[in-house]
Amino acid sequence: MTTETPSMPGTEKPKRAPRMIDTQPRSVRGILVKIAILAIVDAVAVYALFILFLQQEWLVFAIAAAVLLLINIVYLRKGLLPAKYLLPGVLFLAVFQIFVVVYSGYIAFTNYGDGHNSTKQDAIDAIVLTSQQRVPDSPTYRLTVLDQLGIPSFLVTNPDGEVFVGGEDRPLERVRDFDEDSTGKATGLAGYTTLTFQDLISRQREIASLAVPLSDDPNDGSLRTQDGSSAYLYLSTLEFDEAADTFTDTRDGTVYRDDGEGAYADQSARQLTPGWKIDVGFDNFVKAFGEESIRGPLLATTAWTFAFAFLSVGTTFALGLFLAIVFNDKRMRGKRFYRTLFILPYAFPAFLSGLVWLGLLNQDFGFVNQVIFGGADIPWLTDPWLAKVSVLLLNLWLGFPYMFLICTGALQSIPDELSEAARVDGAGPWSTFRLIKLPLLLVSVAPLLISSFAFNFNNFNVIYMLTGGGPRNVEAGVDAGATDLLITLVYKVAFGSGTGRDYGLASAFAIIIFIVVAVVSIIGFRQTKALEEIDR
Repeated sequence: MTTETPSMPGTEKPKRAPRMIDTQPRSVRGILVKIAILAIVDAVAVYALFILFLQQEWLVFAIAAAVLLLINIVYLRKGLLPAKYLLPGVLFLAVFQIFVVVYSGYIAFTNYGDGHNSTKQDAIDAIVLTSQQRVPDSPTYRLTVLDQLGIPSFLVTNPDGEVFVGGEDRPLERVRDFDEDSTGKATGLAGYTTLTFQDLISRQREIASLAVPLSDDPNDGSLRTQDGSSAYLYLSTLEFDEAADTFTDTRDGTVYRDDGEGAYADQSARQLTPGWKIDVGFDNFVKAFGEESIRGPLLATTAWTFAFAFLSVGTTFALGLFLAIVFNDKRMRGKRFYRTLFILPYAFPAFLSGLVWLGLLNQDFGFVNQVIFGGADIPWLTDPWLAKVSVLLLNLWLGFPYMFLICTGALQSIPDELSEAARVDGAGPWSTFRLIKLPLLLVSVAPLLISSFAFNFNNFNVIYMLTGGGPRNVEAGVDAGATDLLITLVYKVAFGSGTGRDYGLASAFAIIIFIVVAVVSIIGFRQTKALEEIDR
């Protein structure tokens, strides 16, 4: 027999929490799917690492390798369940949000843009290449055009019978194991595909623009071809002196030196193109506010952006609130039909509505001029002030359904007893609305009005699809127009063709926009705290 000894009070051992054990067996299919997905991810990542290794991008290579190792550790190791769910979201957040913001901020402090989008060595090679001319007494190099993975190469036989192979970024190097015809011309090389006459015809432009350097020294020139069968020597009219870091024009002796602005320039500040990307500090911000040709359009665009955002929020809110009050009245019939009808503009994409209104407001054959105004010649999109009215009307058409929806919901959440009490106290409809309903309504919709302001502050679709930011200010130093918002101005500075692409200046503008929107949002949300006292 066994007897249980009663435990003394206060000596009981604390009970351990039950351990959660995953009792569900792992399916073979699930394991195989996980292995297959990881294999695909690893294959793509290894290929990317190989490319980064060849391009000597060591920082990106190290980051990519660390991320790949982390992915395999998390998904191959048992446990770490939270990490399995968090890792994809964190990686996408880092790539598509954090990296974009940080990189844009970095670009704002560089001269990155047209003519300044690569390294100094790439700029030197490009200057030498673009200034090359054919040597009049150049010997003829017998040529066979090869292909390897879609990249063309030259297999040349020089006048002495020596055979070399090279590509656009690969100087000629001598080869000894090759195929040749009866005349001693090299016709093939192991690992390459010899292009036929039909291939040469179909890729004529690509091959004619190919320049194969003779050596690592760009002053030695390069070989080019026009017919795909013979190549000739081309030399640059600009001779580069690596020790002095200068270019000398062999025709007139002009010397071009590094001007410290990412380009080579002569004594008259005439620059050679292309240049290269350098860090310029706060020069882009100084340029934005220091040059009159940029400062004036920037300030005008900023003022219009604020006006557009305030007017858009005010007009859409006023119309949406008015319709919400009307169709919230119990005496109104057919409310469901009208509510559905009013939501339709909100259901159409903004860019599509912009294109439709672009046709409606056409000065010559638009519906508005021809039908509503009886054939009038009103320049809705070419006059600066009428263009602003046009974009406000389009935004009113697109924005009032949203305000109608949120105001309808907010009004229906206000108890009817408050209105009845106000009527008992002798308040009229306007007093009831102004003193009771509107303050309570703003408690709910004020944060949404602030977010609507931030949205309209960066309302790219309406401006770009209707007016393209025009009509353009021809005196501006940037591609700025009467209806441009800051966001469309940034887009046109970065990608427009009017004054060239300037990514550094555009990134500086983007930082300015971020600061302005952040300040306005902070002030706005602080002001909404005063409205919260009404609901207490």
